[in-house]
Amino acid sequence: MRSTHLSDTIEDHRDQRWRREGARQVETAADAERFVEQAGFAACLTDSRKPGPSLYVAVCGRRDAVMPRNVQKDPEASLTWVIKDEVIKRGKVYYGKLARGKAMFVAPRMVPYFHAVWGMRRAEEPRRLSKPARAVLKVLRKEWEMATGDLRAESGVSDRQALTKALDELQAAMIVMPSEVLYLPKFTYIWTLSVGRFPDGLRQRIKREVAVREIARCFLTGAGMTVPGELARVTGLSRAEAGLGNHALVAEGFATRVSQGTYQLRSDGDALEFGA
Repeated sequence: MRSTHLSDTIEDHRDQRWRREGARQVETAADAERFVEQAGFAACLTDSRKPGPSLYVAVCGRRDAVMPRNVQKDPEASLTWVIKDEVIKRGKVYYGKLARGKAMFVAPRMVPYFHAVWGMRRAEEPRRLSKPARAVLKVLRKEWEMATGDLRAESGVSDRQALTKALDELQAAMIVMPSEVLYLPKFTYIWTLSVGRFPDGLRQRIKREVAVREIARCFLTGAGMTVPGELARVTGLSRAEAGLGNHALVAEGFATRVSQGTYQLRSDGDALEFGA
């Protein structure tokens, strides 16, 4: 989606809420945590070619930020990576590869809603998780925290690709998350059980329709307006379910329907003004 589809009013709203301006750009891990808390959730390394809030764009502090081909030599990409590692270690916001394998940050207040949509109950694990994912999970439930290499050895999932796939599967279900990134003596992630860091959020029981509505509310608050397919692309919800979430916001007067698939935020009962 290109920014030309949106009015200046909405672009300015997003600049402020998603820190796409130099005066509010993210420079530290603490800045990043405040950004995620305000946005509710954000991608890690997406740029202006993808919709939604992004840590990389917030570090750049401009709405037209584009990730260069050679990210290793780009100071903004490098800073984003350093901040991401520090945020993971601090553990104040949720981080993992969630819907469709997207690396995302989730504010603690939004964890129950994301989990209601993408999590799974323990009774469902034998049916829904692959054998390698169950083997990895069995080890982590015993040890609570383990480096990738040790996890490969202990779980019996010796193939690197199979282990990565299993960890992605467990992250997508919000069961396992990285707790630290180490570079010495060699690069590795430390993995832990998500419930150990976010017990309150992950143990709440939320109805799926409520969760979808609150995820839609969170996105629309930051976006000001959502256009057809945007909420689904940003969050990983199906377009049909994203539509139901937006319909619920209209029903309670939080949003107005502009046209099919397009919804705008209402503020204190007054619709935002949009230019042509």
